[in-house]
Amino acid sequence: MTDSQWSAFVEFRESYKKLCEQWSILSEKLYPLQKTAAAELPAYPLENAVVYNTAYDTVTKDDKIILIVIGDNPGKEEQLNANRQYLVGQSGRIAEGFFRRNSELGIDFRKNVLILNKTPVHTAKTVHLKYLIKNGDSDVQAVIQESQIQMARLAFQLHAGLAESVPFNASVPQLWLVGYSELKRNGIFSGYRDELKRLYKGCRLWDSVFVYQHFSMNRFLVELHSFQSQNENMPLKECLEKIGSRHRKEIFENS
Repeated sequence: MTDSQWSAFVEFRESYKKLCEQWSILSEKLYPLQKTAAAELPAYPLENAVVYNTAYDTVTKDDKIILIVIGDNPGKEEQLNANRQYLVGQSGRIAEGFFRRNSELGIDFRKNVLILNKTPVHTAKTVHLKYLIKNGDSDVQAVIQESQIQMARLAFQLHAGLAESVPFNASVPQLWLVGYSELKRNGIFSGYRDELKRLYKGCRLWDSVFVYQHFSMNRFLVELHSFQSQNENMPLKECLEKIGSRHRKEIFENS
């Protein structure tokens, strides 16, 4: 990273770490809600109600960041004390395998990608956030909504900071929003969507923001393979950008 990019990343990391510490104060209110919401699932150790991505602490100035990937929220594996990292469960393994198999993209998922979420509040399934919002008190409701706004702002600031001093002839880092169903009107993450749309309005970086189905249950790969079968001569990078820009329009302009 350039000096400017490194400064932007460090500012993002420290700001986010402080916010996670602040939101973690509500852990005792979140734990029982998170447990009850997941009661129909096999029991698992609930260790972190709010999850900071410790992978940020291993990033160095010598790392090359090509992509920002934004998932939904930390799941069962992400919140474990042994992990405390984003996209390390089944979805993350699918994503990691995709980039490993497609080396022409030049992206190592664990070295060249910064992984964010739309909120650091854990639930076993993303849809369980609805239970927390419905059954939590005003503090719980506020942290789920506020964290989305703050995460949208941090994502935009990070993206702008990484793009500001891109070396000559280098591509601007892209930002991928993966998992878009809850970004639609009245979805759990509609607040995130609205804030991101406001921030990018009139910004040249908007063309480097792409929206995709989630890696979970192979939805990302199924859609990609279907698109490729209809566009056999189109390079992978172009296929991805076509899909991502189409969903960007659906989510930010048509919903």
